[in-house]
Parts: sequence; structure tokens; C-alpha cells
Amino acid sequence: MKKRIVLILIGFFGVSSSIQAQASVDIDGRLQPILTEFFEQCKKYDIDYHSKLFQLKNIDIVNHLPLEENNTVLGMVSRDEAGEIDNIFINWAALLDSEILKVVAFHEFAHHFLDYKHSCQDCEEIMAETNVSYFDIARDWDNQVKLLFTTSPICLAQHKGNAIATKI
Repeated sequence: MKKRIVLILIGFFGVSSSIQAQASVDIDGRLQPILTEFFEQCKKYDIDYHSKLFQLKNIDIVNHLPLEENNTVLGMVSRDEAGEIDNIFINWAALLDSEILKVVAFHEFAHHFLDYKHSCQDCEEIMAETNVSYFDIARDWDNQVKLLFTTSPICLAQHKGNAIATKI
């Protein structure tokens, strides 16, 4: 009987540690300060990010994204079979400049946490599909971040929900 109880306890701890491992996100330490800054902005604009964070497997710097003339991908999200974002990847080349890294990271974080699609093809915004100058965006950083959050699909939906609630 004692043997059975011990085996049940071991099984229980094994299952609970497996469940615990699934509730974690592997975050590259080089991206952690930028992610923390992004989450501070989420708090400022009253956007919940916690549940979406744990939908992810990885937020990682990788070397498998294309890096060639006319085909450079500095960041991307990947999706699972259900079409949900499960990874955020940043190309290692973005590490070469801290301003580029920050713009690319905020862009990719916004896809997941703010429900963004691209805002335009090339319009000097964080959510542009391509950017001629990441440095122009970095020089206008505070305004760019405000625009990113206040025009985000999740923020607009919250304001619309609040407006409906106040009318009722």
C-alpha cells in the first residue's frame, strides 16, 4: 500500500511539473529588457498581456530568418496549426544596432499582444511592413510608441467597449 501511494505521489509530481513546464515561455535574455519596457507601456494603456504571454513557446533571437538582398526578415511571428501565434522570432542581425532591435522587437510584440496586422507598406511607423529608416522611427520614439498603442486593434476595441458600456 505504501508503495502504491509513493508511486501515485511520484506520478502526481511528474504530471504537475510537466504542466508547469508548459506554462512557461522561453525568453532570450537579450530581449527581456525590451519586453519589460513593452509591458510597461501595456500597463500604461491598460492592456492585459499576461494571458497572451503564456500562449507563447518562445521569444527568441534566431539565425534561421532570411538575410539576403531583397529578402531580409528582421523579425516574424510563427503560428500553430490553429493559426494562433506561438513564437516571436527576431533575426540575429537586428542585434547589430540597439535602435533597430527595439523597433523590430516592438513590432513583433505588437503583432501578438496588441493584435496588430501591418499598418501600411512603408509609412515610417513601427507597424509598417517594411521601413526605409528604423532610425527615423527611433528618433521619434515616444510619439511612435503612443501611436502604436493608441491605434492598436486591442486598444480601439477596449475604447469601443467602454463607449458602449457608458451608453447603457
